[in-house]
Amino acid sequence: MMKNIAQKWGVLLCFLVVRLSAIAQDQTIKLYDGVAPGSEEWNWKESEMYSDLFGTEVVYNVTSPELLVFKPEDGKANGTAMIIAPGGGFQSLSINREGTLVAKELAAKGITAFVLKYRLMETETNDPAREMMEKLKDRDQFYKSSAAVQELAGNDIRTAITYIRQHATDFKVDADKVGVIGFSAGATVIMHSVLKSEDEITQPNFAASIYGGPTDELMAQKLPENKLPLFICAATDDQLGLAPKSIALYNKWFKAGYPVELHMYANGGHGFGMGTQALPVDTWYKRLEDWLKQFKYL
Repeated sequence: MMKNIAQKWGVLLCFLVVRLSAIAQDQTIKLYDGVAPGSEEWNWKESEMYSDLFGTEVVYNVTSPELLVFKPEDGKANGTAMIIAPGGGFQSLSINREGTLVAKELAAKGITAFVLKYRLMETETNDPAREMMEKLKDRDQFYKSSAAVQELAGNDIRTAITYIRQHATDFKVDADKVGVIGFSAGATVIMHSVLKSEDEITQPNFAASIYGGPTDELMAQKLPENKLPLFICAATDDQLGLAPKSIALYNKWFKAGYPVELHMYANGGHGFGMGTQALPVDTWYKRLEDWLKQFKYL
């Protein structure tokens, strides 16, 4: 009896390993030919490290924006594409918990996923996470100092959307099923494409904001003419106090009669991403998948 159970578990584990390897990163795409416009004088070197403060790997000093591509298994693609913008306060990118792990989950469901490495502020220490938290002690100054980089990151997400639409056939995706999802600062980045795009090719078809904190300037923008569906998720006990921002974003869509869904968890903090805390928030991405099914993107 025990031998049979062990054999069954062995087969299951082999299947999971094979499945995980099948959803590995497929390619890396450089977004711009040559130096990215607006950062010609940037000369710092991109790096990656494990942040003990964030409890995950982070990438920092990004000067050359890229897309990390994760394709579904052969025959599983459903035509939907999603660009993922990790967070990190425009100082770093939570590349795994808010990036590649999200991409693998989406790819497993048939969505072609793209993790966006957008441009960031220069890190002047060897600890970008703590440097960002130190800057946040003066939020007004932080928003002023990061404003230019936020605009460049907004250009990066719009360029990424355009690239995917122009190469939709190559990726086997539908140019009318291109969505964006952003975490924290990444949510601000994706909202640039939602609220500040001047033409349809740079605007997504749907969007998801996860514990985002859109600036007042962004919130003052007019809604897109097409009734773009929006999914919002956050935790009430967000340490950065950003929960009201998610509610304000919901109200902006709600008052206009646009399709919007809000999930506000009691606990989960800021930056929960694909982490596990033995809390209901651990399954937030299942709610996202339900929402995607409802709008026929999954």
